[in-house]
Amino acid sequence: MIPVVVLAGFLGSGKTTLLNHLLRTSGGTRIGVVVNDFGRVNIDAFAVSAQVDSMVTLSNGCLCCAVDGTELDDMLAKLASADLDVIVIEASGLAEPSALVRMVLQTSGVSYGGLIYVVDAVEHGAVPDLPRALALADLVVLNKVDRVSEPPALDCPAPVLPVSYGRIDPALLFEVRPPDLGPRQLSFDDLEDHSTHAHASYDSVTFECDEPLHPKLFVDFLAARPEGLFRAKGFVRFGGGTFMLHTVGPYVSFTPVDDAPTQLVLIGAGIEPDSLTDWLLACVADGPVTEQDMLWVLRYARD
Repeated sequence: MIPVVVLAGFLGSGKTTLLNHLLRTSGGTRIGVVVNDFGRVNIDAFAVSAQVDSMVTLSNGCLCCAVDGTELDDMLAKLASADLDVIVIEASGLAEPSALVRMVLQTSGVSYGGLIYVVDAVEHGAVPDLPRALALADLVVLNKVDRVSEPPALDCPAPVLPVSYGRIDPALLFEVRPPDLGPRQLSFDDLEDHSTHAHASYDSVTFECDEPLHPKLFVDFLAARPEGLFRAKGFVRFGGGTFMLHTVGPYVSFTPVDDAPTQLVLIGAGIEPDSLTDWLLACVADGPVTEQDMLWVLRYARD
């Protein structure tokens, strides 16, 4: 299932800058880019005109196409059959993010990779209905913080990641393939002080357990996950079977797999590793698990 990340934000917030950064720093990851906008959008050296169903191949093997809203679902289905690792939809600055999310959830062959909403730290006050947009987001990227003396406080349930020039670590959003290790010239990104990059602003926690977890206790954990926890992925072993877990924000998906021990990676901003580990250890089943107990997981299961 190819994850589809929806990249939204008001006009001028820095979506294309962030997208270019993802393309430059994602190693050998093959990214399908869908530009849902009108006008002219520059993806690095390639100028992609907003013509329906136009597509170009970028130098790193990624694909980029430009579509209007009526053809977006067809292009998404087409890209789902390609040899890609992830698809990123750059939404128009005037697009309705919830409609794009519904389209992703209804497209076969893909999984929902989250709604990333970009906010301009300088011009955030000019965004119409910003609270509603923030309420829909799974991750908020507060861009251009280098241009303000103090980043604005945003009232939203999603984790907020302050960045400059759209520099967000791709590993926060999707699996990143190792880069081509052949000879190449060092870029400015290689030479910069990485302590100011996005990976300095979030944490990851690994949890492994040989004992099966209780389905209700684990689903309760997902429902009440701590503030700042953005993604959880891996395998969860229950008394009634083992499932691959994929979560982004409030979205939860379980897929049945062969038996394996629980191995999870949790990613977020400001999360406490010890607290998360203790919480997950408390989900270990201390007795038999019934078929009715498994319904807590099966309601989120993909066949």
